[in-house]
Amino acid sequence: MPCRILLADDHETVRKGLRSILGARPEWEVCGEATNGREAVEEARRLRPELVIMDIGMPGLNGLGATRQIIRELPGTEVLILTMHDSEQIVWEVLDAGARGFVMKSDAGRELIRAAEALLEHKLSLSSKISEILLRAYLSKTPLPDSSQLTVREQETLELLAEGKTNKEIAEALHVSVKTAEAHRGRLMKKLNLRNMGELMRYAVRKGIIVA
Repeated sequence: MPCRILLADDHETVRKGLRSILGARPEWEVCGEATNGREAVEEARRLRPELVIMDIGMPGLNGLGATRQIIRELPGTEVLILTMHDSEQIVWEVLDAGARGFVMKSDAGRELIRAAEALLEHKLSLSSKISEILLRAYLSKTPLPDSSQLTVREQETLELLAEGKTNKEIAEALHVSVKTAEAHRGRLMKKLNLRNMGELMRYAVRKGIIVA
């Protein structure tokens, strides 16, 4: 049977380009596509692919949030992150989310196949640029950021708040009561020591949840 790959990117042209690159390997099958993080999670649950190629900056639920859910629910599925952003913070967040592969979109033409091969063998694969970032961080003894203090629900709430959603909209998106959504909001603000929405938005930009 062919190896099944799910593509998750909100730009159709990017998905077409990825299909074209992956088409060089006839033993691989692009079994589905998603245009946002929530769709990616739903399609991964339905299709159970061996590999998900995931963009970080998608609407609804970003790629990091989607990656966390997929890795938690489908431990046999690997996630390869594809992004334009190469900040050290993003690298740590990607690895912390459970993704074992990271390719810059600018390098996809020459590195995507190699990275996909590695992940399908359950091996770590980082592009040359990402490896350089990690090496610099190691040499400078940069500490790992602690993003484990938020629960999955609190992380989802943070992402929705960063998108400008109200408590009612968050409750609807998470299928919880407004009171529960407010509780998630209060706890994450306390854990992150954030006093207002302005500080939350700056935090979201710094963490790569939204792009300024």
